[in-house]
Amino acid sequence: MKAAVLTRYGALVVRDAETPEPGEGELLVRVRATSLNAVDWYGFSGRPYVARPLMGVRRPKSGRVGTDFAGVVAAVGGASNGLAPGDEVYGCQSGAFAECLVAGAAVARKPANLSFEEAAAVPLAGLTALQGLRDHGGLQRGHRVLVNGASGGVGTIAVPVARALGAEVHAVCSTRNVEQARELGASRVFDYTREDFARSGERYDVLFDNAGSRSWSSMRRVLAPEGTAVLVGGPRTKRMLGPLGHVARVTLAARLGRRRAVFFVAKPNGDDLAVLRDLVESGQVRPVIEQRYEFARIGEAMQRMTDGHVRAKLVVTL
Repeated sequence: MKAAVLTRYGALVVRDAETPEPGEGELLVRVRATSLNAVDWYGFSGRPYVARPLMGVRRPKSGRVGTDFAGVVAAVGGASNGLAPGDEVYGCQSGAFAECLVAGAAVARKPANLSFEEAAAVPLAGLTALQGLRDHGGLQRGHRVLVNGASGGVGTIAVPVARALGAEVHAVCSTRNVEQARELGASRVFDYTREDFARSGERYDVLFDNAGSRSWSSMRRVLAPEGTAVLVGGPRTKRMLGPLGHVARVTLAARLGRRRAVFFVAKPNGDDLAVLRDLVESGQVRPVIEQRYEFARIGEAMQRMTDGHVRAKLVVTL
């Protein structure tokens, strides 16, 4: 099989690799499509530098790259949670930039109304939105939500997920993404180049911070007295700390009041992938793809993320 291997930071090479064998309770999946996430870019670039002891100081400790996948079950190792060869699935697994992978628990049947490319755009971004809003933001039907950073892979799925959970959703994005945010379901959209959401007079139960662009004082100003800011992203331009500096500043400042700021990392699992599948099949959520790439051009796709300002998901077809 072919796999994209990280030979050094910033160098992704497609080469021959041995096809893995599934163990007990695992699935061998022939990957039909994958997509790019911020976590993949961090591993590719070796940033932030503070994480190099974990990733590899001079060279990456592991050449395995990629998280999201959609494909077809090729073989089953023992118990399979009801999945069998020939089933179409999607999920999260390290090393997803490959023609075959062994999937563990974070796999579910693919949404029937999505192509493989569309399904591959959902897993990690969808789990981040769902778990961030529902579990860490405590979102309830009737709540008001502000998505700061309503573009990119996570932002474009956070808006419809919040609506599907019963919230009134407002969004913050740049001029070119305003209409896209409205189409995704935001009832009010702040163009941050023209309007400051912190001075709008609005109040929100949950602020889903996908951009990491504002201080705690700005976020606190728009939060309801018992409101929560859920931190899921931040500036990638800071080579040493990346988004971690922003997260640390906000969470520390938020300790001095009733309003909360929480940071989390999504936990991939089959149950939540099934929830996302139901939201997609019911028509409430649909991924947005900015560009598709052939597998041989996966390095070009990763460079596109390095350049920044990605409006939606970048998908790679195998």
